[in-house]
Amino acid sequence: MAAVTAAMVKELRDQTGAGMTDCKKALSETDGNMEEAVEILRKKGQAKAVKKESRIAAEGICCIASEGDGKAAVVEVNSETDFVAKNETFQEFVKAVAAQAVHSTADSVDALMEETWSEDSSKTVKEALVDKIAVIGEKLSIRRFERVEASEGCVATYVHGGGRIGVIVEAKTNVVNDAVKEALTNLAMQVAALSPKYVATSDVPEEYKAHEREIIAAQIEQDPKMAGKPEKVIEGAINGRLNKELKEVCLLEQVYVKAEDGKQTVAQYVAQVGKENSADLSISRFIRFETGEGLEKKNEDFAAEVAAQMGAM
Repeated sequence: MAAVTAAMVKELRDQTGAGMTDCKKALSETDGNMEEAVEILRKKGQAKAVKKESRIAAEGICCIASEGDGKAAVVEVNSETDFVAKNETFQEFVKAVAAQAVHSTADSVDALMEETWSEDSSKTVKEALVDKIAVIGEKLSIRRFERVEASEGCVATYVHGGGRIGVIVEAKTNVVNDAVKEALTNLAMQVAALSPKYVATSDVPEEYKAHEREIIAAQIEQDPKMAGKPEKVIEGAINGRLNKELKEVCLLEQVYVKAEDGKQTVAQYVAQVGKENSADLSISRFIRFETGEGLEKKNEDFAAEVAAQMGAM
């Protein structure tokens, strides 16, 4: 019997995308014959992943795992269809990925993929993903993750729409009680709903402000009502519109969605909660993942698909 080397296992793995253990077994069964080993993996469904590499995986879900009050991780795992995203097997896998991420030391998806899979120490995360692709029959992708550890406070999390949006809010606070945690959860819901870009105006990069000023200036230039206005008036209009926009993209400047008077800002709400709980409370940062954002989604025309199939008959 021919000895199965690490190089042979790697070559078969690169060809098929199957797990390392499965590749080694297939090579052992075929006495090192690469072509026969590929056939074995194909018959077992382990080589499905490679055929799906070119497909777009833009559906899926976001999931959050937490450890105590100070540690959480959010992950986005994509599938090709919404049908699979609602599949229990897929959802359980995403939960396991989130649990892996919250305890991980990886600083990138690539690094995470090379870690030992927490559910089966004989596999890496990448091998577990390939195995899941073979079982589910669609391209799956661990797209991104982010981990938060609050060294001087706590974190709050919120998942919306069955995993469509996942949010983590990190706060610095010397008091961590139910009231503070509830307030932070409310803010996580606000982040999910209103999608701010920054915590405060002080966090907004000057490049962003300059870019927006340029756009606003161009809009004003096209406005007949502003034609012939003095430069000082135009400059005031630009600053006014920019400040209004910053209130929309900065969390602390937004109107708190549960404000009883409809006017209280998030900053005022945070100050109120801090005062009521004798807490030195401030928002450090937030993370917001929305499934598929920035990805191209396949736009299927059912009628066109049927027509194309009929034409091919």
